[in-house]
Amino acid sequence: MGRHVSGLTQLLGYGFLLVGAVASLLPFAWMVIAATHTTPDLFTSPPPVFLGDQLWTNLVRLQETTDFARVCLNSAIIAIVYTAFSSVVSAMCGYALAKYRFRGRGVVLGFILVTMMIPMQVLLVPLFQIMASVGWIDTFQAVILPFLANAFGIFLMRQAFESFPDTLIEAARIDGTGDIRIFFSIVLPVARPQLAALVIYTFMSQWNAFIWPLLMLNTEANYTIPVALNTMVGLSRVDYSGLMLGSLLTTLPMLIIFLVFQKQFVAGLLGGAVKG
Repeated sequence: MGRHVSGLTQLLGYGFLLVGAVASLLPFAWMVIAATHTTPDLFTSPPPVFLGDQLWTNLVRLQETTDFARVCLNSAIIAIVYTAFSSVVSAMCGYALAKYRFRGRGVVLGFILVTMMIPMQVLLVPLFQIMASVGWIDTFQAVILPFLANAFGIFLMRQAFESFPDTLIEAARIDGTGDIRIFFSIVLPVARPQLAALVIYTFMSQWNAFIWPLLMLNTEANYTIPVALNTMVGLSRVDYSGLMLGSLLTTLPMLIIFLVFQKQFVAGLLGGAVKG
């Protein structure tokens, strides 16, 4: 009897997971279908459930409307530069909080964690005023620099470095190795899973960022993908098929990156949560 109950429970669990998987994939499937039809086709009854023949037409219109190739390049430049610098800053700050002993270290860490609870909307006006005062409106550096110090990244890397033996660091110092070289050559390679997770998370968040680039970037030549897609939403007409195609092309790189590096991403997050 117990085996039957256990088997039934397992079957129900798999059924629940299957329903959840289908529910999660339906929006993506609809996005793919909608990208191959015209906007009027999407509002027919019943709506289309198979791929259409308008993919190339929608792609040409998307390029003409938003200069999609250019905005993809803009997004790639901003996301790559931001990810590189933010990851280094977060790793160095996390290392300092984990391995340097100084008065007020706990207060500094607590302050950093508290900033994670501050809504971004509260920071928009003062940050905009600062960017305007230095003449950085409509520039890439205005999108990149204000958020380089990522509180989540600092905490993740701090947790990763906490378990690194202090004796190895002291031995390297006795041998005459400088702190910068110790960090990059000895300590950082050990935290590769956490660093990989941070890189993936940071790149995805910046690639999909909308509010801050929308405020900072005024000219179409500097638009990122989310900002450019927003221009396709008019007051009286919305190009849904173009939006779906643009969203599909934006999602595919993130999906591929996550599928390729999902082991490193999960291992990095779990590894950073082991020691607190």
